[in-house]
Amino acid sequence: MTETNVAVMAALCTVTQNLPIGTNLAVVHFLWMLLSGHLLNSRGALFPALQAIGLPKTAIRRAWAAFRFGSWQIGAMLILWQEYVKGQPHWHVHRYEGYTPKAVDITAYWRPALKGCTSKHYHPQAGKALQAVEVGLIGQVGSVGNQRVTVLTDLVRGDLADASSASFQTRLVNRAAQTLVADEIAIFDAGFEVREVQAAGVARFIVRGAKNLVARRNTLPSYQGRGRRPAYGEKVRPLARQYKDRIIAATPPDAVETWCDDGRCYRAEHWHNLVCTDTKVSEGNSVFHVAVIHDPRFKNPWVLVSSLKLSGITLWHLYCDRWPIEQVPLVAKQMLGGVRQFVWSSESCQRLPELNLFASEILTYLAATLPAAPTGFWDRNPKPTAGRLRRVLGRTPFPNTWPLPGRFRKKASVTDHLPKGVLGHRRQKRAKTA
Repeated sequence: MTETNVAVMAALCTVTQNLPIGTNLAVVHFLWMLLSGHLLNSRGALFPALQAIGLPKTAIRRAWAAFRFGSWQIGAMLILWQEYVKGQPHWHVHRYEGYTPKAVDITAYWRPALKGCTSKHYHPQAGKALQAVEVGLIGQVGSVGNQRVTVLTDLVRGDLADASSASFQTRLVNRAAQTLVADEIAIFDAGFEVREVQAAGVARFIVRGAKNLVARRNTLPSYQGRGRRPAYGEKVRPLARQYKDRIIAATPPDAVETWCDDGRCYRAEHWHNLVCTDTKVSEGNSVFHVAVIHDPRFKNPWVLVSSLKLSGITLWHLYCDRWPIEQVPLVAKQMLGGVRQFVWSSESCQRLPELNLFASEILTYLAATLPAAPTGFWDRNPKPTAGRLRRVLGRTPFPNTWPLPGRFRKKASVTDHLPKGVLGHRRQKRAKTA
């Protein structure tokens, strides 16, 4: 067996070792199908994709049954995956001023023809919200060599019967608050509100703010001697803006910081001890700090809101470490074929995105640890990417010669008393009772 097959099978057996006998082997088959990208070739059809990895008909049916009815939860496999990654010498956790970044994001699998699905998510190409299965991602960020990688710690399900994306986002933020440990800081992208993050009790956070962000200082302005005494602090506008023909100037920063990294110079402007615009001045307020970071690679500056008073270079590093979590749904949908899904039961509609994202996580990490495989003779300087590893696995059938542990075997259950074939799923009329 090749080094690639050994590494992939070792990882799959580790994350499924605690599953029931029979289910563990079937889930390994299903994950191998996802990793090899055959779901992309079959355009989302499960049975042809399972057949493409060389499984017999009985094994194909068992893999589908384990996916649909198996006794497994994605959370338990994520815990085993974290233990596996942290036990490898390749993994290095990022840490800035004593804090480890924990990225939070939302992805959606659009299902406009799915009956009974009322949950919606904004589709940028359509320009409106469409029916979708939403999944929340929470992951710890580190690096393997020179490549930044996210290790998923939680996958939060959306409610198919709830059309409100705001309620799902609130549940995701609450989950992030519950799982945040003392040395971690949650990183949120634009779309998450500071007020929402504070209400969920997230102790340490960084939120990408809007360009027209307005906040107030948590100190009262001086009394002018006439009228009612002020109850709100002065407004702070980090960036200038234009309203009709009038230019609204930006508020002068409290501090300015500059630094150079990799031949580029950056500038950060800070405003400290701020509150939301509708919050009155009080000593018990949860204050936040705003930093505007000017990166020469981007036309518009970053507006970052943090609960901690951190330096500009630390905020810059922490927010850059949020980007790897975007790689997980990108690989899952486009490279592994998860963008098309042909399952309709409520549980399958939730399980297939979870396994698809989990397979993307495994593929990205293993690709970073294994030697890069060239696509062809023209690929003279290959990079350790998930796409190259997927092509290698796509040309390899399932390694039946791998010495599986004793618990990985077909469960010998007595089924002689059960109906077979079409009789097994044909609807039977209930006997009338007196």
